[in-house]
Parts: sequence; structure tokens; C-alpha cells
Amino acid sequence: MAVNRIDIAASPESVFDVLANGWLFPVWVVGASRMRAVDDEWPGVGAKIHHSVGVWPALLDDSTSLLEWDPPRRAVLQARLWPVGEATVTLDVEAVAGGCTVTMTETPSSGPFALLPRPVVDLPIKARNVETLSRLAYLAQGHAD
Repeated sequence: MAVNRIDIAASPESVFDVLANGWLFPVWVVGASRMRAVDDEWPGVGAKIHHSVGVWPALLDDSTSLLEWDPPRRAVLQARLWPVGEATVTLDVEAVAGGCTVTMTETPSSGPFALLPRPVVDLPIKARNVETLSRLAYLAQGHAD
């Protein structure tokens, strides 16, 4: 599992405002290139956002489901990218003086990526999520209270 942390100069509620807007997904998630649809129930448990990954014309269409939604503390997503596989992504948000700390844990859960040795998989995921969390921070700070 790849674990990343970032301190954000915004409230946990501001972070969850970004997460609650499914249309912002490709703005903060590195690799997601466009949104195709967001279920009306988003951010309800079981709801999906439908996105594409890659660069045109080599785009893969897939979806991410919401497994747990406990604002402003925790969100758990099941991200799909077949044929690569799926990953469980947990965002834990803790209020601290001056803002919050976000811990992002991503674990391949099925498919070929889940079968590879952890260090082989975790290193590129961890590197990607440094930028993912930076983008989330920029958006949350733009929504700061």
C-alpha cells in the first residue's frame, strides 16, 4: 500500500467540498483526463463517477465508486482502470491548527497490478499521489473558509 500525507491550509470541510464535487475528479486526480458522468447520488455510498484515463486518442473509460463517506473525516473509493485492475483509495482527514492533514492510502485490490510485488507497485503510486494531493490542496485552499 502506498501512503502519502499532506498538510493543507484549509478546513477538513473544504477538502470534502472538493471531494463531494465529482466533476472535479480529473482536476485533482493525476491520470484522470475527463469526466463523462457523475451519478445523481454522488457523494452517496455506492454512487459512481464515470471518468476517462489517458490522453486522446488512447483513452480508457472506467469508473470510481464511493465505498465510505464520513465527512469531514474519511472517504473510501474503489477506483477502476481495467485492464490494469482496481485500487482502494482511502482519504483520512484530520483537523490541525491552521487547517488539516490528509492521509491518502492506495492499495491495488484486484487485477494484474494487485499481483505484483508491493515495492514495484507502491513506488509509482506514491510518486503520483504526491501530485494528486498537491492538486487537492490547491482546490481546497481555493474553497477555504
